Amino acid sequence: MVMAVSFERYGRLYYLDPGPHRPRVGDKVLVPTDDGPEVAECVWAPQFVTEEIGGLPLCDGIATPADLDRDEQNRQRRADARVIAKRLIRQHDLPMKVVGIDFVDRRADVDQLVIVYFSAPHRVDFRELVRDLARGLRARIELRQVGARDEARLQGGIGPCGRDLCCATFLKDFEPVSVRMAKDQDLPLNPLKISGACGRLMCCLKYEHPLYQEYNAKAPAVGTAVETPAGDGVVVGHNVPSDTVVVRLAASGRRCACSRADVCSPRQQYEASSTTTPDAVPVELPAPVRREPKPEPQIVEPVAEAAPETTEERRQRKPRRRRRLNHEEGEAEQ
Repeated sequence: MVMAVSFERYGRLYYLDPGPHRPRVGDKVLVPTDDGPEVAECVWAPQFVTEEIGGLPLCDGIATPADLDRDEQNRQRRADARVIAKRLIRQHDLPMKVVGIDFVDRRADVDQLVIVYFSAPHRVDFRELVRDLARGLRARIELRQVGARDEARLQGGIGPCGRDLCCATFLKDFEPVSVRMAKDQDLPLNPLKISGACGRLMCCLKYEHPLYQEYNAKAPAVGTAVETPAGDGVVVGHNVPSDTVVVRLAASGRRCACSRADVCSPRQQYEASSTTTPDAVPVELPAPVRREPKPEPQIVEPVAEAAPETTEERRQRKPRRRRRLNHEEGEAEQ
């Protein structure tokens, strides 16, 4: 089971393991912290979750009247410490701004500790301020400088959307935000319109950025000729939240909003994808080799072998050769 609590009204939510306790919404409970148990308000009653979640701090139980009185006294002490800190900062003429004050009285190593959170444009020498604060509050003083986003988280406020700041309600970590995200979402690059209460780029620019990246990767670009159920036209705009494309029809000239699925049919997506090559040069195949017909086999009749020559025949042939030679020699002598 999981429950959620908040230390401030409409503040950041913290999740706890209720253990054997079953508080209702609005009840005050004790939450374990580094400085001891603190009083918080139950925002979500204990309920079962589908996934197994481990590592959550265990609720220390329902706050007693003594715990509620102590919490109220600490709230008053924080308000008094803020007034004293602002007055001493003006006296020392320091470029500091008090953002928040935390009063700790349940730590084992100190009796009372006042933590002052402040913002400044640069490093500040506040050694004399610490001595005057310790003398005026009669407690140990610790000063911590915070950035612009942490300042907005501690102070809280209302964003341009009319809701409480995200950093003061549910954001746990500050993720990096770039101007490129504003360009992908077709937002004006005016710093006054894309900056939050902290003066930095609004954290909500990152919420819908993955949706815009997916849409721009699949939707036709502005100026692309498309086919719609109402006729052919040209894309003149995008509407990412509604997943539609604004098309100016070629026949009538009027504009209509068409679903991205109607404009980008599976065939069109296939042809426009980078994996296809519609303009590829055809490859010429080699001409087939013409083969001559094989000659028909001819039947050769066997030839009878001649009889071997006898000795008499050889003797009769040799003298003839000699006579031919002698005859040729006689002609040469003449």
